Amino acid sequence: MTDSVLRSKSKGFAKEIVLFCRKMKQQGVESALLNQLLRSGTSVGANIHEAQGTKDFISKFEIALKECNESEYWIELLYDVDGVEKQEFERLTFSPGRSLLCEKTGSLRRIRRRCGLETVRAEKP
Repeated sequence: MTDSVLRSKSKGFAKEIVLFCRKMKQQGVESALLNQLLRSGTSVGANIHEAQGTKDFISKFEIALKECNESEYWIELLYDVDGVEKQEFERLTFSPGRSLLCEKTGSLRRIRRRCGLETVRAEKP
């Protein structure tokens, strides 16, 4: 998968988050929670777009994964406490941008090894 696809899908995830937060704000959902989701959800694509070079890409991608996980937390919390509809919850939790990041985690490990940034751990006997 090319970097342009990753950039495009992560930007798509950010757009989904912005639209979702806008909609939820109109419905009176707790703004502090929405602000947290908005911050973490848009940070995913921003970090991927910002990466320059292999080592920087690795660093930014790791941050993007953390932000993606944080976004999932806020989506789950909004679902649990503020009555976000199940369909909306599933749409965001299983969005193509988020799924792509999860799939790319294995690729990230391979890149780190190739760059000598991660050692292969020996299995315990």
